[in-house]
Amino acid sequence: MWSSIDTQISQAIAQPFESRDRRAVGGGCINQGYRVSDGDRTFFIKLNRADQLAMFEAEALGLQHLREANAILVPQPICWGVAEDSSYLVQTWLELGQASSPAWEEMGRQLGRLHHVQKATAFGWERNNTIGSTPQHNPWTLSWSEFFTHHRIGYQLQLAQQRGGRFPNCDRLLAAVPELLAGHAPKPSLVHGDLWSGNAAVTTSGQPVIFDPATYWGDREVDLAMTELFGGFPPAFYQGYNAVFPVNTGYSQRKVLYNLYHVLNHFNLFGGGYAAQADRMIGQLLLNVRSM
Repeated sequence: MWSSIDTQISQAIAQPFESRDRRAVGGGCINQGYRVSDGDRTFFIKLNRADQLAMFEAEALGLQHLREANAILVPQPICWGVAEDSSYLVQTWLELGQASSPAWEEMGRQLGRLHHVQKATAFGWERNNTIGSTPQHNPWTLSWSEFFTHHRIGYQLQLAQQRGGRFPNCDRLLAAVPELLAGHAPKPSLVHGDLWSGNAAVTTSGQPVIFDPATYWGDREVDLAMTELFGGFPPAFYQGYNAVFPVNTGYSQRKVLYNLYHVLNHFNLFGGGYAAQADRMIGQLLLNVRSM
């Protein structure tokens, strides 16, 4: 397997590459991760089952789109494919260090500049991708409310019910999404899509970096909301972001709706107490709905 991947790297960089040092590193709970080096060049490689190649293809495309925005550092995808019984994605290796308060503030500013990239005329993306290992559907949709209702919350609730999750107020919630988003008319921004604290860091040279995206064109607030989930980002990050792209009125309510998508996805991936958390969030959202 490694020989085949070395060959693909060599072709991609137009230079001979033979990995001599291979070390397992954190690849998250979905993939296996490896640092490979020939002594001069180092790469980060994700591995999964061979049938997961489409996931890596979509991630590589997302990384390319984020890099083209030229707003914040992301790893460069080098090559991807199948070797023996594994699919793989090769990226540049970035040495990560300790993040200072100024670095977090700069990350906020850079994310704000990324969100100012608003070139799409609809919400969605050119292909489907994944959120974790869950399919994420991205059909082009003119209405943000419709997109988020059907292709984010609705789809996750459907998967959750298939898994045995019971959410008594799920139909009420889906009917209420237009009211919860009433008066909010975001432009489609290029978003990371899975921006929790585990997918953001600072390099040893002090550059903010984000990785492991689930990219699409959506409401920029979905990224901001997720930065407040699972531990949250430091206050300096939000100071930097708001200096570039202040949040709109009503964000504090919408972020609960947007984070419900990720909590439902965590239930679908891992089960456990995420069902109770999702049910509490649904109840909280319905308290803000006048007519339901």
